[in-house]
Amino acid sequence: MAIAQPERGGLLPGRPGTHRGTLATTACMETLQIGYLHAVAAAAGCSLSQPFPDNGIDWHISHSAPGHTVDDEVTIKVQLKATYQIAPNPPTRLPPPPTDGAAPPPQKSRRSFSFTLDNDHLRKLARTPVSVHKILVVMLVPRSQDDWLRAGHDRLDLRHCCYWTNLAGHPVTGRHRTTVRIPTSRIFDDQALCEIMTRVGTGGRP
Repeated sequence: MAIAQPERGGLLPGRPGTHRGTLATTACMETLQIGYLHAVAAAAGCSLSQPFPDNGIDWHISHSAPGHTVDDEVTIKVQLKATYQIAPNPPTRLPPPPTDGAAPPPQKSRRSFSFTLDNDHLRKLARTPVSVHKILVVMLVPRSQDDWLRAGHDRLDLRHCCYWTNLAGHPVTGRHRTTVRIPTSRIFDDQALCEIMTRVGTGGRP
Protein backbone atom coordinates (compact mmCIF):
# COMPACT_ATOMS: atom_id res chain seq x y z
CA MET A 1 0.00 0.00 0.00
CA ALA A 2 1.41 3.37 -0.99
CA ILE A 3 1.88 5.89 1.80
CA ALA A 4 0.96 9.45 1.01
CA GLN A 5 3.86 11.83 1.41
CA PRO A 6 3.31 15.12 3.29
CA GLU A 7 3.30 18.26 1.24
CA ARG A 8 6.38 20.43 1.41
CA GLY A 9 5.93 23.36 3.79
CA GLY A 10 7.21 26.92 3.50
CA LEU A 11 6.44 29.30 0.66
CA LEU A 12 4.18 27.90 -2.03
CA PRO A 13 5.32 28.02 -5.67
CA GLY A 14 3.68 30.88 -7.48
CA ARG A 15 2.87 32.69 -4.25
CA PRO A 16 1.58 35.87 -5.96
CA GLY A 17 -1.20 33.82 -7.54
CA THR A 18 -2.39 32.29 -4.27
CA HIS A 19 -6.17 32.26 -4.05
CA ARG A 20 -7.10 33.85 -0.75
CA GLY A 21 -10.47 33.56 0.89
CA THR A 22 -13.15 36.19 0.53
CA LEU A 23 -13.21 37.20 4.20
CA ALA A 24 -13.20 40.99 4.57
CA THR A 25 -9.72 42.49 4.93
CA THR A 26 -10.68 44.22 8.19
CA ALA A 27 -11.72 40.87 9.67
CA CYS A 28 -8.41 39.34 8.54
CA MET A 29 -6.52 42.23 10.15
CA GLU A 30 -8.31 41.52 13.42
CA THR A 31 -7.31 37.86 13.23
CA LEU A 32 -3.70 38.79 12.44
CA GLN A 33 -3.52 41.07 15.46
CA ILE A 34 -5.00 38.42 17.74
CA GLY A 35 -2.24 36.07 16.57
CA TYR A 36 0.35 38.74 17.46
CA LEU A 37 -1.23 39.17 20.90
CA HIS A 38 -1.22 35.42 21.55
CA ALA A 39 2.45 35.15 20.57
CA VAL A 40 3.45 38.01 22.89
CA ALA A 41 1.40 36.62 25.79
CA ALA A 42 2.92 33.16 25.32
CA ALA A 43 6.48 34.51 25.32
CA ALA A 44 5.73 36.63 28.42
CA GLY A 45 4.25 33.69 30.36
CA CYS A 46 0.81 35.30 30.54
CA SER A 47 -2.67 33.85 30.22
CA LEU A 48 -5.40 35.29 28.01
CA SER A 49 -9.15 35.39 28.36
CA GLN A 50 -11.82 36.98 26.22
CA PRO A 51 -14.78 38.68 27.92
CA PHE A 52 -18.19 37.52 26.77
CA PRO A 53 -20.07 39.45 25.69
CA ASP A 54 -17.52 41.99 24.47
CA ASN A 55 -18.29 45.34 26.12
CA GLY A 56 -15.65 47.45 24.40
CA ILE A 57 -12.66 45.52 25.76
CA ASP A 58 -11.22 42.74 23.61
CA TRP A 59 -8.94 40.75 25.93
CA HIS A 60 -7.84 40.29 29.53
CA ILE A 61 -4.18 39.41 30.14
CA SER A 62 -3.15 37.91 33.48
CA HIS A 63 0.36 37.45 34.90
CA SER A 64 1.51 35.57 37.99
CA ALA A 65 4.87 36.30 39.61
CA PRO A 66 6.32 36.11 43.14
CA GLY A 67 7.28 39.79 42.98
CA HIS A 68 3.69 41.03 42.80
CA THR A 69 2.63 42.79 45.97
CA VAL A 70 -1.02 43.65 45.24
CA ASP A 71 -1.99 40.04 44.45
CA ASP A 72 -0.39 36.79 43.35
CA GLU A 73 -1.89 37.37 39.90
CA VAL A 74 -2.59 40.71 38.22
CA THR A 75 -4.71 41.45 35.17
CA ILE A 76 -4.93 44.23 32.60
CA LYS A 77 -7.55 44.87 29.92
CA VAL A 78 -6.54 45.28 26.29
CA GLN A 79 -8.33 47.00 23.41
CA LEU A 80 -6.96 46.01 19.99
CA LYS A 81 -6.92 48.19 16.88
CA ALA A 82 -5.21 47.79 13.51
CA THR A 83 -4.59 50.00 10.50
CA TYR A 84 -2.79 49.81 7.14
CA GLN A 85 -2.92 53.57 6.59
CA ILE A 86 0.32 54.26 8.50
CA ALA A 87 3.74 53.11 7.30
CA PRO A 88 5.92 50.95 9.55
CA ASN A 89 8.26 52.89 11.85
CA PRO A 90 6.53 56.11 10.72
CA PRO A 91 9.15 58.56 9.37
CA THR A 92 9.29 62.24 10.16
CA ARG A 93 8.36 64.76 7.49
CA LEU A 94 11.66 65.79 5.97
CA PRO A 95 12.59 69.37 4.95
CA PRO A 96 13.00 70.09 1.21
CA PRO A 97 16.23 68.65 -0.26
CA PRO A 98 19.20 71.04 -0.38
CA THR A 99 19.71 72.92 -3.63
CA ASP A 100 23.52 73.00 -3.43
CA GLY A 101 23.91 69.31 -4.29
CA ALA A 102 24.59 68.22 -0.71
CA ALA A 103 23.24 64.93 0.52
CA PRO A 104 19.77 65.13 2.12
CA PRO A 105 19.61 64.71 5.90
CA PRO A 106 19.04 61.14 7.14
CA GLN A 107 15.44 60.14 7.66
CA LYS A 108 14.38 59.90 11.29
CA SER A 109 11.46 58.08 12.86
CA ARG A 110 8.63 59.99 14.46
CA ARG A 111 8.22 59.66 18.19
CA SER A 112 4.50 58.98 17.78
CA PHE A 113 1.75 58.63 15.21
CA SER A 114 -1.89 59.72 15.15
CA PHE A 115 -4.77 57.31 15.63
CA THR A 116 -8.47 58.18 15.80
CA LEU A 117 -10.91 56.56 18.22
CA ASP A 118 -14.66 56.76 18.60
CA ASN A 119 -15.39 58.88 21.65
CA ASP A 120 -17.27 56.03 23.36
CA HIS A 121 -14.17 53.82 23.07
CA LEU A 122 -11.91 56.59 24.30
CA ARG A 123 -14.10 57.29 27.34
CA LYS A 124 -13.84 53.64 28.35
CA LEU A 125 -10.06 53.61 27.92
CA ALA A 126 -9.58 57.02 29.57
CA ARG A 127 -11.68 56.37 32.68
CA THR A 128 -9.82 56.94 35.93
CA PRO A 129 -9.44 55.76 38.63
CA VAL A 130 -9.92 52.07 37.81
CA SER A 131 -9.43 48.78 39.64
CA VAL A 132 -8.15 47.03 36.48
CA HIS A 133 -5.91 49.05 34.19
CA LYS A 134 -6.50 49.25 30.44
CA ILE A 135 -4.14 49.67 27.51
CA LEU A 136 -4.69 50.32 23.82
CA VAL A 137 -2.65 48.21 21.38
CA VAL A 138 -2.48 49.43 17.77
CA MET A 139 -1.01 47.26 15.03
CA LEU A 140 0.40 48.70 11.81
CA VAL A 141 -0.04 46.15 9.02
CA PRO A 142 1.01 46.16 5.35
CA ARG A 143 -1.72 47.18 2.93
CA SER A 144 -1.42 43.91 0.97
CA GLN A 145 -2.05 40.54 2.63
CA ASP A 146 0.79 39.17 0.49
CA ASP A 147 3.17 41.04 2.81
CA TRP A 148 1.67 40.10 6.17
CA LEU A 149 3.87 37.11 6.99
CA ARG A 150 6.67 34.88 5.79
CA ALA A 151 7.36 31.37 7.03
CA GLY A 152 10.77 29.72 7.12
CA HIS A 153 12.42 26.78 8.83
CA ASP A 154 13.75 28.96 11.66
CA ARG A 155 11.11 31.68 12.09
CA LEU A 156 7.70 33.07 11.28
CA ASP A 157 7.96 36.76 10.38
CA LEU A 158 4.74 38.65 11.09
CA ARG A 159 4.56 42.27 9.95
CA HIS A 160 4.68 44.99 10.95
CA CYS A 161 4.44 45.98 14.60
CA CYS A 162 2.13 46.63 17.54
CA TYR A 163 2.48 49.68 19.79
CA TRP A 164 0.79 50.23 23.14
CA THR A 165 -0.29 53.18 25.23
CA ASN A 166 -2.21 53.95 28.41
CA LEU A 167 -4.91 56.55 27.73
CA ALA A 168 -6.09 56.97 31.34
CA GLY A 169 -7.20 60.57 31.80
CA HIS A 170 -7.04 61.45 28.10
CA PRO A 171 -9.58 64.18 27.21
CA VAL A 172 -12.31 63.75 24.61
CA THR A 173 -11.82 66.63 22.17
CA GLY A 174 -13.71 65.72 18.99
CA ARG A 175 -17.44 65.81 18.42
CA HIS A 176 -17.72 62.09 17.59
CA ARG A 177 -14.10 60.92 17.31
CA THR A 178 -10.85 61.98 18.98
CA THR A 179 -7.30 61.71 17.68
CA VAL A 180 -4.73 60.32 20.13
CA ARG A 181 -0.95 59.95 19.83
CA ILE A 182 0.64 56.49 19.96
CA PRO A 183 4.35 56.54 21.00
CA THR A 184 6.58 54.54 18.66
CA SER A 185 8.94 53.90 21.58
CA ARG A 186 6.33 51.62 23.15
CA ILE A 187 6.66 48.51 20.99
CA PHE A 188 4.34 45.80 22.30
CA ASP A 189 6.43 42.67 22.78
CA ASP A 190 7.01 40.13 25.55
CA GLN A 191 9.52 42.32 27.40
CA ALA A 192 7.17 45.31 27.32
CA LEU A 193 4.28 43.17 28.58
CA CYS A 194 6.37 41.80 31.46
CA GLU A 195 7.41 45.33 32.42
CA ILE A 196 3.78 46.48 32.31
CA MET A 197 2.74 43.61 34.55
CA THR A 198 5.61 44.28 36.97
CA ARG A 199 4.49 47.90 37.40
CA VAL A 200 0.84 46.91 37.85
CA GLY A 201 1.83 44.11 40.21
CA THR A 202 3.46 46.61 42.58
CA GLY A 203 0.48 48.97 42.56
CA GLY A 204 1.58 51.22 39.72
CA ARG A 205 0.16 52.07 36.31
CA PRO A 206 0.98 50.28 33.05
